[in-house]
Amino acid sequence: MLWFVLTTGACNLACKYCGGSFSNKHSPWRPRAAPGEVAKFIASRDSSPVVFFYGGEPLLNPQYIAKVMDALGNARFGIQTNGTLVKRLPTELWRRFSTVLLSIDGPKEVTDYYRGVGVYDKVVDALRWLKNEVGCRCKVIARMAVSKRSQLYRDVVHLLGLGFDAVHWQLNVIWTEEWGPAEFLKWAKESYLPDVGKLRDLFLAEARRGRVLGIIPFLGIYRALLVRPYDWVPCGAGKHSFAINTDGRVLHCPIAVSEKWATAGHIKIGIKNGVKLKDKCLTCEYRHVCGGRCLYTHYEDYWGEEGFDAVCQVTKRTIRILEEGAPILAELMRGGVVRKEDIDYDPLLDSTEVIP
Repeated sequence: MLWFVLTTGACNLACKYCGGSFSNKHSPWRPRAAPGEVAKFIASRDSSPVVFFYGGEPLLNPQYIAKVMDALGNARFGIQTNGTLVKRLPTELWRRFSTVLLSIDGPKEVTDYYRGVGVYDKVVDALRWLKNEVGCRCKVIARMAVSKRSQLYRDVVHLLGLGFDAVHWQLNVIWTEEWGPAEFLKWAKESYLPDVGKLRDLFLAEARRGRVLGIIPFLGIYRALLVRPYDWVPCGAGKHSFAINTDGRVLHCPIAVSEKWATAGHIKIGIKNGVKLKDKCLTCEYRHVCGGRCLYTHYEDYWGEEGFDAVCQVTKRTIRILEEGAPILAELMRGGVVRKEDIDYDPLLDSTEVIP
């Protein structure tokens, strides 16, 4: 199981697409759930948990992280962070992480526009510090939000060139005011989907050389097409993963701190299940690949059905673009050029959603 542990609802940034901190009312900036209680709850339900620290910005509360890690010695640890406060956590704890996700959107001009002036340099410094000075053996993933100013091929290649082990992206859609369904579809047709094709060609060219690039949406989709399908949204929300909020509530989704449907229980009571996907996803031809994409969007239709369907169109086209290359990758796997294990990607180990 994947467990998100929120250390605070506060954030030290105010990115254009999320606005920054959660409300103190819905995700207390000072946790009311003691780290020992959280660890005990996880341990009572999972003998080999995957635990990711989350926020807000989790490194605003490094003491909380340390206490949970001390109490869960057998867990696999990871963190999702904006990368500006990495030196707040002792180096010996960084060496215990299996995965670190640093939020960065591509080149400096894109990252700083959406996340704040100077953020790009701080994240790049954090990457180099973790790799070169700390000696962290963890997988370091660039976590992108892809928006109107993004150019997917340019930005992914740039981040891989910086030394990130992998790149993951999410489309800035559904809850954004930057654009609407029509403008998003136009951008996707003219920029995004052609770049998906260019990245696929790069991915396959490197695979022919025996090198599998860490392009996580591609790994996740090819895993479903060639190795094993998904039975639920790939991030596992509400079924294979849960989040523990700072007030002790257990959530189906870590970003849904105020939505009533998302409360799955409490660490003092337990967990109840009950989330579901839309019928159109349950009967979709690509359900085994997409899994329903995102549980949150099934309940919070800020763009309405028109917007949901617009994102779905882009998702299906992305899958079809990768399907075109699947026979090549399958042949490389049969010939031993690419190992099956390199394609059998498990998003729960990295806390990634796979489907952009």
